Amino acid sequence: HVQLVESGGGSVQVGGSLRLSCVASGDTISRYCMGWFRQIPNKAREGVAGIESDGTASYADSVKGRFTISKDNAKNTLYLQMNNLNPEDTAMYYCTAGSNGPWCNKYTPLRAPWAGQGTQVTVS
Repeated sequence: HVQLVESGGGSVQVGGSLRLSCVASGDTISRYCMGWFRQIPNKAREGVAGIESDGTASYADSVKGRFTISKDNAKNTLYLQMNNLNPEDTAMYYCTAGSNGPWCNKYTPLRAPWAGQGTQVTVS
C-alpha cells in the first residue's frame, strides 16, 4: 500500500501563505484519489480538497479561492498551496490516498484508507 509523509506546516501570520507537501512511497499517486483533510482538537474532521487521477479538483467552501491542490506525478508528490490564511485555518493537516473514481471529491479524504502523520498549521 502507499505510505504518505507530509511536510511544510508551521506558524504564519494572518494573510500569509504556506505550501504543504506530501511525498508518497510504495505506490504511484497517479492511481489514487488524493486529498487533504484537517483536524482541530475536539472538532470534527473537515475535508479540505480532493484531486482525481486526471487532475480534477474539488474544494471545501471554506477554502475555495484561497487553497490550491495539485500533484506532480513524476515526483510522486501532492501539494496544498494555502494563501490568505486566517486563524480558522489553524489545524493539523493530513494527506490521504484512496480509490480513484467519479466519487473522488473534497469529502473523499475523510474516508480514505491511507493517511500520513499530519503537519501542523498555526495562523495567528
